[in-house]
Amino acid sequence: MGSRRCEVTSNIPPRTSQLGGMTLAVYQIVTYPEPVLREKAKEITKITPNIQRLIENMADTMYASGGIGLAAPQIGISKRAVVVDLGDGLIVLINPEITKSEGRERGKEGCLSFPDIWGEVERAVSVKVRGFNLKGEEVFISAEGFLARALQHEIDHLDGIVFIDRAIKIYRD
Repeated sequence: MGSRRCEVTSNIPPRTSQLGGMTLAVYQIVTYPEPVLREKAKEITKITPNIQRLIENMADTMYASGGIGLAAPQIGISKRAVVVDLGDGLIVLINPEITKSEGRERGKEGCLSFPDIWGEVERAVSVKVRGFNLKGEEVFISAEGFLARALQHEIDHLDGIVFIDRAIKIYRD
């Protein structure tokens, strides 16, 4: 990565899935205690057609599963990529890192990799995140509230941290 740009080896534009008549590639969600959920994911050094397809498939899987975020390890792939959509459009982050966080608040969280389990988790109220988009350009996101919580949750997955590690209380449906 080095020079604040990730090399792109294809110009395939990313597509956003709306689940309306499109052919989808939906992966099975990996559930705990699969080992990939505890591994530190590998950095992405080039944005290849395979990485672009991975991101598309992650988005398809997230939407089809009714989630609001997904990290590559959750579909069994040890790569540093996340997708998040709270209803305002798809956010794609490659090699994301939290550069600043402020405040603390408790909130309820669930996870596609932990069906029927919820937890009360303390997280930062606001975060600044740096990563790369599908064009290999460095992007910065300032997030508060639920978006900050979702980004922290997904980035944790890339470091082998799952929400029950941070949970103060755990609930089962």
